[in-house]
Amino acid sequence: MKMKILAVLVFGITLVIVTLYPGVKGFSAVTPLVSAFPNDAPAKHSKIEVVFVLDTTGSMSGLIQAAKEKIWSIAGSMASADSQPEIRMGLVAYRDRGDDYVTRIVDLSEDLDTMYATLMDFQANGGGDGPESVNQALHDAIHKISWSQAENVYRVVFLVGDAPPHMDYPDDVKFPGSLAAAVQKGIIVNAIQCGQNQDTGEAWQQVAQLGYGKYLQVEQGGNAVAVKTPYDEKLAELSASLDSTRLYYGTAEEKARKADKLKATEKLHQAASVESQARRAAFNASKSGDANLAGKGDLVDDVSSGRMDLADIEPESLPEPMKPMAQQARAALIKEKAELRGKLKKEIQDLAAKRSEFMKEQLEERDGAKDSLDQRLYDVVREQAAKKGLTYASEAPAY
Repeated sequence: MKMKILAVLVFGITLVIVTLYPGVKGFSAVTPLVSAFPNDAPAKHSKIEVVFVLDTTGSMSGLIQAAKEKIWSIAGSMASADSQPEIRMGLVAYRDRGDDYVTRIVDLSEDLDTMYATLMDFQANGGGDGPESVNQALHDAIHKISWSQAENVYRVVFLVGDAPPHMDYPDDVKFPGSLAAAVQKGIIVNAIQCGQNQDTGEAWQQVAQLGYGKYLQVEQGGNAVAVKTPYDEKLAELSASLDSTRLYYGTAEEKARKADKLKATEKLHQAASVESQARRAAFNASKSGDANLAGKGDLVDDVSSGRMDLADIEPESLPEPMKPMAQQARAALIKEKAELRGKLKKEIQDLAAKRSEFMKEQLEERDGAKDSLDQRLYDVVREQAAKKGLTYASEAPAY
């Protein structure tokens, strides 16, 4: 009850700000009066839900490319908590009124392949006229994303952009109102400024303050770590082999959804960089990566784990190649796939460890990467996720 009262208090204060200053051009600092995110007890089944609110106008091309390259290492860093949390990611891409779109939303999902395939389609374009539709983007991130309600979830937004919000649209929901709603939902909002624009810096600092988050300023391209390793190509190959162990079953509708996932996977094998595929392999071989690798409706996982009995599955629900098989042959195929999956995961984990050690040596030669986007994002996650009982032993992120 006390927390509800405090949240209402913060919400009320913020509404006063919105009412009194609906069209301000400057952004004065507002310091939260109380913390809406107290330390919670460690959770048995911890989860992380993260939404990136990303400016996709022309000036953001470097950062968008960095995001395409680093999304798997970001997921891997989050997954490296001791409790191996479930990871769900979403995306709100934004531009401005008059551009091809104002916002495009990819809802939260443990299916990171599909989100990544969508991210690959985004190209920097439009903009060039100063402020962007940041207000609409933050509103959509808070209100149009399917955030969970459980207590043990680290819910977080990363606003990433280089231009301030339009505060002159009369029919807009100003960002302080959206941030007050975020506080009520237990969502932390961080702000990452790309470049040096002073108006953006002032706005982004206020976003971080009202969202109980952190403000970061990075170079226009993001300053992410980019190092090739001798293990990347082999990891990419193993990743494709690991994908081949999936056998999806279910209703026609469920199979159609899984067919879309398989298309997304094939797309990233064809178009993603070898380094990005290597990072994905490392993530998929982790406990947190299970949901992305196979997800629900995978015969190999369901039957080998004992959750489903093959004899209870209707033949019509099986993958097409398995329908004409005898039951014994079906069981043998599932066993073969399960054994191969275990072998491939072990090989990927061993190579990923060697890759990590190689990266560490390379970065030490460069005098570290403490100012990189990778490290700074990881530091924010470590600090904030600790309030949800998530512990990260490593000082360095996954690269």
